[in-house]
Amino acid sequence: MASNADILGIAQPQVERDEGCRLIAYPDPLSGADPWTIGYGATGPSIKQGTVWTQEQADTDLANRLNVLCGNLDNRIGWWRNLDAIRAAVLVNMSYNLGIGGLMGFPHALACMQASVWQGAHDQMLSSTWAHQVPQRAQRLAKQMLTGVAQ
Repeated sequence: MASNADILGIAQPQVERDEGCRLIAYPDPLSGADPWTIGYGATGPSIKQGTVWTQEQADTDLANRLNVLCGNLDNRIGWWRNLDAIRAAVLVNMSYNLGIGGLMGFPHALACMQASVWQGAHDQMLSSTWAHQVPQRAQRLAKQMLTGVAQ
C-alpha cells in the first residue's frame, strides 16, 4: 500500500508544474473574474482581487489540499491505495485538476485502473473531453498510467 508521502512525493512536483504558481490573485481565465485564483489554483471566499500570498502560503495550501484529496480518494475509491505510488499519483493529479467528482466521471478508466489494465486506462483517459482541455497534462498522465514511469 502506497503512503501519502510516497504518492505526494511524485504528485506534488507534477501538480506544481501543471498548475503553475501565481502569488497575486488573478481572475479565472475561463470566466474572466469569478472565481479569483491564487497559488497553485486555489480559490475560495477569501481570495479576491488584490489578494497576495507568499510562496510559503502557496506551498502550504497546496500540501494541505493534496492531503485532503488523498482522503477523498480513500473515501470514494479505496482500492487506489493498491496502485503503485507512480500510478496513484496520476489519480491525485487528476482529482486536483478535475475535483473528486470530475475524476468519478471516468468510470471506465477507473475500472481499468482497478483491474490493472493499463492500456485501457490510458486510452480512456485520452478519449475524454478533459484530454482536449489540458492535452499536455493528459498525455503525460496517461503515459504515466500506461508505463508506471513518472513523467
